[in-house]
Amino acid sequence: MSGDFPSSDDFHAILGSFSNFKDCRVMIIGDIILDEFVYGNVERISPEAPVPVVEVERETSLLGGAANVLNNIVSLEGETYLCGVVGKDSAGDRVFQLLEERNCSTAGLIREEGRKTTIKTRVIANKQQVVRFDRENRTPISNDTLGKLKEKIEEQLEKVDLVIISDYGKGVITGELMRFLSGRSKRKKKMILVDPKIKNATMYRGATYITPNQKEAENMTDVKITDHKSLCQAGNLLMERLNCEAAIITLGEKGMSIFERSGRVTDIPAIAREVYDVTGAGDTVIGVVGLGLAAKLSLLQAAFLANVAAGIVVGELGTAAVSSAKLKKAVREFSKDQTKINGTINQYKNNLA
Repeated sequence: MSGDFPSSDDFHAILGSFSNFKDCRVMIIGDIILDEFVYGNVERISPEAPVPVVEVERETSLLGGAANVLNNIVSLEGETYLCGVVGKDSAGDRVFQLLEERNCSTAGLIREEGRKTTIKTRVIANKQQVVRFDRENRTPISNDTLGKLKEKIEEQLEKVDLVIISDYGKGVITGELMRFLSGRSKRKKKMILVDPKIKNATMYRGATYITPNQKEAENMTDVKITDHKSLCQAGNLLMERLNCEAAIITLGEKGMSIFERSGRVTDIPAIAREVYDVTGAGDTVIGVVGLGLAAKLSLLQAAFLANVAAGIVVGELGTAAVSSAKLKKAVREFSKDQTKINGTINQYKNNLA
């Protein structure tokens, strides 16, 4: 991160963007997941096997995957149009119910016969995740469903500011769909942001920005990231292979690094008070980056805002989304303490050395 970023002008722009969020409309396309959480306590080990016995206290279900990207944007008062596929099952019914409770449109959702709605169930005991079990279908969606999905996208693409692709590898995002989106988005001059989940990086060619985490970046480039030099090698390879304008590699507790075609590399340290749960942190990053860009922030300003948001989210248990008031307060705190930011930057550089 250069010494003059974020400057007072950057903070002024970031804080001013909050009033614009309500006028922003983001299309989200991807794998919709129902996140279930089972909370309880552990006080004994099972006599049947060396495993903890969780005494369940409560259960809840939340929007996950592409729907959690939506959740993050809606929490900041942005408008969304979600395109995805669920099954004709009770989990699919629950997804519709949760979206309707948030006053979000379900017009872009397709229910596919014979397909399971993806469910991720996490058991949390004593504020720690004990186990997770998944019920899912990873096969590509049918040609009929793909055709319907394209129609939904075509109907709304002109009305949105940009497109976010949330790929969890559950069959919605395919090469054919990405080629369709690339052509349509280029024609209508819409940015495409991609949160990838598979090794086949070439499928995402045509994206404007891509936001892999460290492991995904390593898989897509065959570069093991061990220091800042290898990190830069991976970031530059991603841009070269995908012909994208920028790559944002998220590095967990170390923060994120942004690689631009101009050759500029910007390192933004993590701003987490305490990490309790990283569930959905990537959804927060791409959702807030997308909303920030739709509100006319620069890429670096939007990424900084997303980084602050992710720092708040990982401090909470479960699939969380930060409110506009809480995020704005956090940005204001950092805008008043440049010394704190510079200290965090120095620690970040030491971690990557």
